[in-house]
Amino acid sequence: MKSPLLKENISTSQNLSTIDIFEKAARKAGQTLIDDFGEIENSQVQSKDVGDFVTTSDIKTEKILLEILQDSYPNATYITEESDEIKGDKEIIVIDPIDGTTNFIHGIPFVGIVIGRVFEGEITDGIIFNPILNELYWATKGGGAWCNDKKLHVSNRDNMSNCIIGTSVPHANRGYKNYLNEIDSVAKNCAGLRSTGSAAIDLSLVASGKTDAFWQRNLNLWDICSGVLIVNEAGGKVTQPNGKEWTVNSSDILASNLFVHEQIVEKL
Repeated sequence: MKSPLLKENISTSQNLSTIDIFEKAARKAGQTLIDDFGEIENSQVQSKDVGDFVTTSDIKTEKILLEILQDSYPNATYITEESDEIKGDKEIIVIDPIDGTTNFIHGIPFVGIVIGRVFEGEITDGIIFNPILNELYWATKGGGAWCNDKKLHVSNRDNMSNCIIGTSVPHANRGYKNYLNEIDSVAKNCAGLRSTGSAAIDLSLVASGKTDAFWQRNLNLWDICSGVLIVNEAGGKVTQPNGKEWTVNSSDILASNLFVHEQIVEKL
């Protein structure tokens, strides 16, 4: 489905082209995920590490994305989860073919195709497409944040005790010092914790106002670059969990509706 408000809300042809191309690539690749979803027993699953999987669907999806994107951006640098970096110019295209691969394997529909554009350290455009639920989250810098044709805005809750906060419980070898203390500290002071198994989807929930904040550590740029832009364009705030500035080189993130940001920083 074409985003019907795209032309009305994006003023430059360059940004229009970027979002259109990202959507075209994601929707074509997403058909592969729709076809394979629920049929994962027919797909080859390989383990990259304990609790870290790659499927043939990841590989097929990334291949389709690269074919379409490289046709439009042949000189760009590409950073993807499943392949080595393709070196090019200062324009960087970041790709995660399936954020939430473990969900995909288990038939849980919280997955996202992530495509983002970074130029000189700034995220300028990004999409998160969940083909199973047909939800396209997208943003371009200065153009607001959207899900399909609906404009997004973060929640307005200003008391942490009334908030639902997203995170991820580290598994396998991903634990870090004090993570249980962090979870305990936040859980005791909020209305509940949620975890979707996909950082991209978690960030889209913050941008949608469905959850009020999300924090996680040890992430990669392809997990969160589009989500960072979408949260910011929805009126939210993104920093590192200690409150320091988040940059494209940061691996830890705290995203919120702005109003409860400092309250959560104090608990982390």
